Amino acid sequence: MSIFLTILHVTVAISLILFVLLQAGKGAGIGAAFGGSSDTLFGASGPAGILGKLTTAAAILFMMTSLLLSYAGAQKQTRSIAIETPVRSKTKSRSPAKPSAAPAKPQKSGKSGS
Repeated sequence: MSIFLTILHVTVAISLILFVLLQAGKGAGIGAAFGGSSDTLFGASGPAGILGKLTTAAAILFMMTSLLLSYAGAQKQTRSIAIETPVRSKTKSRSPAKPSAAPAKPQKSGKSGS
């Protein structure tokens, strides 16, 4: 089910991008992309209505698949991946460690340097 929703979600996302890019901008129509004017390809107001409805439908479907995927992902997770990792205990004191009384002295070897 999750794989089907993911494939549907990606397909709807690509469709939504294409529908938005195909819509007429300021002064340019869909027909301008194909070398003609917007009035000759789909008519005076043809693409605006169809593409507007397709964009709305794709946006609603995109939101629905997003919600379904997030719900399915939350339901599928039953335990943490860090369950087997031991929990570190918190330190009671936030002060730094106290240094030892005196540093260790180096041991002298039995041989002399001369």
